[in-house]
Amino acid sequence: MYVLGIESTAHTFGVGIVEDGEVLSNERDVYKPASGGIIPREAALHHYTLGPSILKAALKRAGVGIKEIDLFAFARGPGILSCLKTGAQMAAFLSAKYGREVVGVNHCIAHIEIARKCSGFADPLMLYVSGGNTQIITFQNGRYVVFGETQDIGIGNLLDKVGRRLGIPFPAGPKIEEYAKAGKHYIKMPYSIKGMDVSFSGIETFISRVQNEHRIEDVCFSLQETVFSMLIEASERAMAYCKKDSMIIAGGVAANTRLNEMGKMMCGERGSSFARIPMEYAGDNGAMIAYTGYLMRDYDRQLPQPKPNFRTDAEVIKYR
Repeated sequence: MYVLGIESTAHTFGVGIVEDGEVLSNERDVYKPASGGIIPREAALHHYTLGPSILKAALKRAGVGIKEIDLFAFARGPGILSCLKTGAQMAAFLSAKYGREVVGVNHCIAHIEIARKCSGFADPLMLYVSGGNTQIITFQNGRYVVFGETQDIGIGNLLDKVGRRLGIPFPAGPKIEEYAKAGKHYIKMPYSIKGMDVSFSGIETFISRVQNEHRIEDVCFSLQETVFSMLIEASERAMAYCKKDSMIIAGGVAANTRLNEMGKMMCGERGSSFARIPMEYAGDNGAMIAYTGYLMRDYDRQLPQPKPNFRTDAEVIKYR
């Protein structure tokens, strides 16, 4: 069974193809604003303009004809509405033209499922970290349960906001990580964690006050050490409470080496297993949508509408 997945929730337009759950292709292009953060109208235009060529590239790399596709999947949400619409419209067009059905995929769950597939872990604790989302997730009673989450902004959003203050272009995460490797002095920053929930906005405010007093390398080093420690501390409590013996980190910020080092260290001290997701699947991508669409192949296939506020815990999981 061939499933084609379309990702268009934010800055990335991606198309992936899987055959019986195995990835054949994973093509994408990322919208990068001239300055500042994502401009929804421009991002949607990027997706609309490049979508057809990315679709063709994915089919070519997979060695599959469009008429061979059995099911189309698209990222239904959460995300930016104008961006979500481009993916939904492409899925609707392909469905009508080739007489195939469509399934709408929760973007957050797709990150989780591709991470589970890559790790081989059946029931891990999941730390999901991306631009708009920061959640500690476990599976229970047919749903992904959000055990803890950010109370204000996602960690990726924090990194981008701090990046703009430091003159780092979007997306700021990779450059912050590079600077952090040269950091030598730790600057004490607000450490806001309450139970299983975290808060990041105070850190951005703090950095705005002190950034000119310290080397950019030390600011980035201290930022990473502080926010990643918060996340790993909350994750460890969740592992203990939920009695999990494995953990994965999913989402765009899962590409960060230091975050993975801290997660691996924590799991090692607990005698638990940890696996790092391949870089190709850390950021937004079409393969994760296609793979999750394959898992959902027996779901209702009527074309659903985009859902910008589609929460991880809102979807009933029938395939587990």
